[in-house]
Amino acid sequence: MTQTSPRASAGKGIALRLDGVSKAYGSVRAINDLSFAVDEGRFFVLFGPSSVGKTTTLRTIAGLVRAGSGTLEIGGRDMTHAPIAGRGISMVFQSFALYPHLTVYDNLA
Repeated sequence: MTQTSPRASAGKGIALRLDGVSKAYGSVRAINDLSFAVDEGRFFVLFGPSSVGKTTTLRTIAGLVRAGSGTLEIGGRDMTHAPIAGRGISMVFQSFALYPHLTVYDNLA
């Protein structure tokens, strides 16, 4: 259950919205008809057991993976087919396996 103070969300729009997003790798459905919205100024968490689509969802939001179906909006703009550079967001992996010698800033920049 999620509770939000009416005052906390007053006057704020939707920062992120997924509507019916699905992604399959061959016959394996990594994401199946996923829909949710995150208000501006709010944090959100994806959690669950292994192999339920958390990483694929984040990679889809970031633009590293294309959704097979559904729509993705960032800041009220349809970003379903937008290139990575056009999304205005970043993704930082839990592990610095790709660039362990760089600072957090340098990994993002």
